[in-house]
Amino acid sequence: MTKAKKEEALQKLEEMYPEAKAELVFSNPYEMLVATMLSAQCTDKQVNKVTSAVFERWPDANAMAGATEEELYPLVKSCGFKSKAGNIIAACRIIRDEHDGRVPDSMEALTALPGFGRKTANVVLYNAFGIPAFAVDTHVFRVSNRIGLCKADTVEETERQMTKLIRREKWGNAHHWLIWHGRRLCKAQRPLCETCGLKDLCDAAKTGRF
Repeated sequence: MTKAKKEEALQKLEEMYPEAKAELVFSNPYEMLVATMLSAQCTDKQVNKVTSAVFERWPDANAMAGATEEELYPLVKSCGFKSKAGNIIAACRIIRDEHDGRVPDSMEALTALPGFGRKTANVVLYNAFGIPAFAVDTHVFRVSNRIGLCKADTVEETERQMTKLIRREKWGNAHHWLIWHGRRLCKAQRPLCETCGLKDLCDAAKTGRF
């Protein structure tokens, strides 16, 4: 795909998903942090089912820092591994002890927290703080490479190529366009190419190789 075609594809994605945003329910950086940690290998819909009870019991990082894994895990068990509960509590203790109870807003500080990688940090930076960031999750990795916006074998290389292609102020929005496209049309097993507005641009749709 040429650079001009890539820019056209991004424009079409923006037109297709003008309302695209995070589907995790949150009202502050602490809630975004917890929800994002729970969402690893779990759907946003399932996370949203459990977080209201979690935030009611532990309304901020200082409160969560005083929780135990045995208290938290039963509430978040449906979101996956027990280690998530331990990591959330450990992260909140660091936030309490090293950041005055406030979720940090830098990549360096966030990736120093237990259970945090670059993708998770990028999600928090953009959604909680409005800092331009481009998070590469499974949908973003699959869709951006499948369409032909980039050609990368790793998450890190995908992020590097996509942030070079997209204007910085659009990074966060583009992340959401690609997620929504991956969930609604460009599905992993059965992409709905016939109803997709990108079918005339998409590398995979043209070649039939998914």
